Amino acid sequence: MNALVPLVVMIPLIGSAIALMFRNRRKTQVAISVFALTAVTVISAILLAAVDQSGTIVVELGGWSPPWGIVLVVDRLSAIMLLVAALMLLGVLIFAIGQGIVDGDRETPVSIFHPTYLVLAAGLFDAFVAGDLFNMYVGFEMLLASSYVLLTLGGTGARIRAGVTYIVISLMSSLLFVAAIALIYGATGTVTIALVADRVRDLPMEVQAILCAALLLGFAVKAAVFPLSFWLPDSYPTAPAPVTAVFAGLLTKVGVYAIIRTDTLIFKDVPLATPLMVIAFLTLLIGIFGAVAQADIKRLLSFTLVSHIGYMIFGIAVGGVAGTAATIYYIVHHIVVQTTLFLTTGLVERIGGTTSISRLGGILKASPIVGVLFFIGAMNLGGIPPFSGFLGKIGLFQAGVALGDPLSYILIAAGAATSLLTLYALARVWNMGFWRGKDEVAGYSSPLLDQLAESPEDSGSVDTKTISRPMIGATTGMVALTLALTVFAGPLFGLATRAAENIEDPDNYITAVFPDGTEHLE
Repeated sequence: MNALVPLVVMIPLIGSAIALMFRNRRKTQVAISVFALTAVTVISAILLAAVDQSGTIVVELGGWSPPWGIVLVVDRLSAIMLLVAALMLLGVLIFAIGQGIVDGDRETPVSIFHPTYLVLAAGLFDAFVAGDLFNMYVGFEMLLASSYVLLTLGGTGARIRAGVTYIVISLMSSLLFVAAIALIYGATGTVTIALVADRVRDLPMEVQAILCAALLLGFAVKAAVFPLSFWLPDSYPTAPAPVTAVFAGLLTKVGVYAIIRTDTLIFKDVPLATPLMVIAFLTLLIGIFGAVAQADIKRLLSFTLVSHIGYMIFGIAVGGVAGTAATIYYIVHHIVVQTTLFLTTGLVERIGGTTSISRLGGILKASPIVGVLFFIGAMNLGGIPPFSGFLGKIGLFQAGVALGDPLSYILIAAGAATSLLTLYALARVWNMGFWRGKDEVAGYSSPLLDQLAESPEDSGSVDTKTISRPMIGATTGMVALTLALTVFAGPLFGLATRAAENIEDPDNYITAVFPDGTEHLE
């Protein structure tokens, strides 16, 4: 079983190299990419079943024991993230393949897209299984390099400008991260996460707080936590639909995962609840206020993405098994639903020729199936019962009530208001883009559209495109997965609870990596 762990990183990397060798053979590249991500999906499912039954899997690369060698660690949390990420990457890949069929690969040039996409996948998987901070940093840098290429595909002015902003912010985040790693190494003499968690307990609380703040600052940029989220709404919407979907669904969650990992494992004793709750409150409300002011669907969803990160930060702040379990469930929900909504918006753009609700109309009549797909995703993101968005929020709110802190009640109120405003913003999209007839768009006037901000990159044109069956099939499959999160909410919450129980006690992780103890390493 241990031999499977390195494969989740090696298969995409090897697949990327092979795909690049066949840069002029589209079908070969498609086959390589689909095979690689399908293989990782199967391996991730096997690893999740294994760690849920038998406990954490630790792999020492090259036969070198930690802290001298690189160690990969798969526990329930990382296995969950691996499987969800692999499923999303595979679904979006099928959508991109379908888009390439009808567009001739203009939006996703085959010679570039597939190798880069697989490097992105490898970076994601590496970050989830990394057992030391520097290896996690390497995963982040793989994400940075590949995401910049994907963001600027097509070479339009808007994408280049967005890419420059994205890479500058990401490089600043990486600089903060590597500086934090240097500080931690200086204070503890290691970057192996388990050993850092063991040794950091002996440091003065002031030093622990400084190290914690340094790491959190770098991760907060990755997670798009307010006020470090200003870059996201201007960066993501300019990319091709498959790229935007992957970015929105997965990239910010890597930052959230890193925050959970460090908060529960390394800095368990640092009092983070109050500052995290304040940050969560601001992220929830500022993000959703930005969303309700948008006329462009992609920018609206980008602001809701920022806003709903606040729910996850709230769950991390609440902590405990209940809070962490609800956070894990909500992360899974949000990855799937946000990815699906961006894919559906890509379909809407092709049918309606634009994503501005000022010029959209008649989508429901033109394509009822796209209307249904968007409606399900919108209701789920808005938290309407019995969808997974509602169940995840209820879990977070129950954990907040159990905590009994006055700030948690304020966060619950903010979370409820955010959910209602999310529903309002998406209902407005439905009313204007789907329910309104196409013949009603010209000269249409409504208070719903007054004072809304158009995308800065909106040219005002309407350009419809063809939709292929793989695009519809991939999006439908993703929507089915969002419904599965509701149907199987009980078992999934049970799995999330077991994952939370595992990570809430740092000794579980430390003992898994160092079964003979850490005393001999002093």
